Amino acid sequence: MNKKPKITRFNENVLAKYNIYNSIFSTLPFETIRNTAVLLPLFHEVCNKGFEDKMPPEEIVEQFFNTYQSDLSDQERIDLMFRFIQFIERQVVLFDAVEDASFSVVNNIDGVGTLRNSKETATQEHKLQALKDHLSEFKIRVVLTAHPTQFYPGSVLGIINDLIDAIKANDLPNISKLLAQLGKTPFFKKEKPTPYDEAVSLIWYLENVFYDAISGIYDYLQTNIYDGEPIDNNLINLGFWPGGDRDGNPFVTTEITLNVAQRLKQTILKKYYQDIRSLKRKLTFVGVENLVTELEEMLFQNSFAQTEVDTMLPLPEFKAKLNQIRSILIEHYESLYLVELDDFINKVNIFGYHFATLDIRQDSRVHHGVFRKIVEKLWDAGETVFPKNYFDLSEAQQIQILSKVEGDFKPELFDDQMSNKTLGSIRAVSDIQKSNGELGSNRYIISNNQTALNVMETFAMFNLSGFQHEITVDIIPLFETVDDLINAPGVMKKLYTNPMYREHLVKRGDRQTIMLGFSDGTKDGGYLMANWSIFKAKEALTKISRDFGIKVIFFDGRGGPPARGGGKTHHFYASLGPTIEDEEIQLTIQGQTISSNFGTNDSATYNMEQLISAGVSNELFSNANHIMTKSDSAIMEDLAQTSYQAYREFKGHPKFLGYLERMSTLKYYAKTNIGSRPSKRAQSAELNFSDLRAIPFVGSWSQLKQNVPGFYGLGTALKKYEDNGEWDKVTKFFNNSDFFKALVRNSQMSLSKSFFPLTEYMSKDEEFGEFWNIIYDEFLTTKRLLLKLANAKTLMETHPAGKASIDMRENIVLPLLTIQQYALTKIQKILRSESIDEKELEVYEKMVTRSLFGNINASRNSA
Repeated sequence: MNKKPKITRFNENVLAKYNIYNSIFSTLPFETIRNTAVLLPLFHEVCNKGFEDKMPPEEIVEQFFNTYQSDLSDQERIDLMFRFIQFIERQVVLFDAVEDASFSVVNNIDGVGTLRNSKETATQEHKLQALKDHLSEFKIRVVLTAHPTQFYPGSVLGIINDLIDAIKANDLPNISKLLAQLGKTPFFKKEKPTPYDEAVSLIWYLENVFYDAISGIYDYLQTNIYDGEPIDNNLINLGFWPGGDRDGNPFVTTEITLNVAQRLKQTILKKYYQDIRSLKRKLTFVGVENLVTELEEMLFQNSFAQTEVDTMLPLPEFKAKLNQIRSILIEHYESLYLVELDDFINKVNIFGYHFATLDIRQDSRVHHGVFRKIVEKLWDAGETVFPKNYFDLSEAQQIQILSKVEGDFKPELFDDQMSNKTLGSIRAVSDIQKSNGELGSNRYIISNNQTALNVMETFAMFNLSGFQHEITVDIIPLFETVDDLINAPGVMKKLYTNPMYREHLVKRGDRQTIMLGFSDGTKDGGYLMANWSIFKAKEALTKISRDFGIKVIFFDGRGGPPARGGGKTHHFYASLGPTIEDEEIQLTIQGQTISSNFGTNDSATYNMEQLISAGVSNELFSNANHIMTKSDSAIMEDLAQTSYQAYREFKGHPKFLGYLERMSTLKYYAKTNIGSRPSKRAQSAELNFSDLRAIPFVGSWSQLKQNVPGFYGLGTALKKYEDNGEWDKVTKFFNNSDFFKALVRNSQMSLSKSFFPLTEYMSKDEEFGEFWNIIYDEFLTTKRLLLKLANAKTLMETHPAGKASIDMRENIVLPLLTIQQYALTKIQKILRSESIDEKELEVYEKMVTRSLFGNINASRNSA
């Protein structure tokens, strides 16, 4: 193990190598302007000096051209700025590749939070059997979503992967070729991807990373903790949203859902075929070779040959064949190649025929609209299942009726697309289960869930779609807003006390999965209140579920940055105490979080082990800092309420929406073509806060380098204690509570990636100057008090390597952000002029859109 400090390892293996390879990159020709690489450092220097002197971006850009390129025409200036953008995008890719290639060196892959460390700790504390018992029940579920926070097209991801291998091998000739390829490969997508395109992109991670990383973790556990015995627990499950997530995405059809499920099955069978081919070269023994050949031919026919008829053995029979081979090896061939066979058997046990479970998600408001049409259709047919006054009945009366209905409604009975698609997706679940097994699709998520009626309408739609009270699906309410989180325990109590729903839960193993949404919670209530509301909701939901003898499983909608529930995820889970059910950790990952945390075998293994260890430490090695006392809860409640009030006042400011719409990049997200979903839920021309999606909302603050959703209100809440002479209370709370410490550290990450000199010119804006100053004052207050709380001189002082990575990434994109603000300023001037030059406007809007890419990709370490 490398004994050098992590920051030293980072500097030697990431920063130093990046500078070397960047110098190579800088010598490569870039189309018409050959001196891009020469001029960019000069521009970078002008940007740094300009912001030190409090110059606005427009003046910085003008100064650069007047000093170094005064003879360029307006068009040549614009061309050069676009070349700068292209060059910086590729510098970010290079830094990603260097950092990924050095992952195992920079991070201690045998240290705290790894399975090796957990085993050593358990052995020292005489808890090895307890560790085995816990791992036989515990699970993590990593769910890949297509939420658009990753701007790399597939071709660029492929280059990154090849670059990582070349950098690991110090293969300079190949690195030079790949950098040249990178320079000529386009980043911008001319058309939006379809939901199927998104699925194919993410399946790449399943087959190239997760397939081997997960089986590697199983192999380690089986060999080192279970003494070679099979593990009777699918410890790591994969979830998948592209193709099944219908929430606000009109482009997801039943056909796409079925095609994605088919692609998942076909991909896993191809991986099995490749492995069985490798095994065949080893298992050349009498009584074994013929069995392996049969499986090889069957896998080929059902993956590469793609015959219309599915000739795969049922999964239990396929597993039985493998176990038969295993027995023969043990009995007759001295267990030769048993380790390799066990690795393959583990993969089949983990991934089945589904590879990843395709989740279906839809908004409760859509369900209600569809359900109204179902009821009306039954009325028209003279059916009496629903009384004519059904919609005037109380919630309890409606639930009573909904719990008992059944039928076999076909989607084609409905002319409107929404009803057809919604009922079609429920039918698709049944079809997928027949092909890929029950794990192929057995979770239906209701977003914007507010009431028990929302759940029961979905429950009834399954029973009206042929399931007839044999629903082989977990119905999962998603509580998102602060009010919804408060009401969640009451909603679940109504469901638990409904006899038919309770019977459904019995059939599902007395387990109820509940999803909690961080990103929309943060958008709704601010950083501190969102996290605290979720913590309280989990406590209350744990208690009421335990009261009814139900095991509640929490599924967290965690994005990349702290503003979307991200940050150091394993620290968050490790901080939860015994009052919160923790038998499973389930979370969404997306965009740059997938590539940064799970983009390579090393990083995926490390981060999955961190999640497993978070659950293990909670159960086996828990300490007092994980327990929230009454006084801790009182302080946390007060901090959350104070920050919530500050955030609500900020959100209610008359300039709030105007500032986002006119001074940020909000409206340009839809033009990037990085995701299939529209950037707003409603398609009205007028901006409405409730229709804003969390990703463009959070992303717009990130592009401004203000990161408001990751800190706003926290400073105000802390200042209240400072002003009241009670600072010692929050200091003691910080030192004694791992939960609060995790929140503070993640907020420090948001502050570290803020750079207010970029937009300081806005402070003098006639319309928005006062509003900008409100944000800046809260930033300064929060930063000062978080440093005071942590007794630190700089942000992220205890994580210098992480801070160094952020600083380098922010440094790379500073010229790009300057160009973006320059273009936004030009757009404002054009729009305020008496006659609008549409061509000029189009150029600067394109410049803003193109500049989004590098900045968001550079923010990958937010997770």
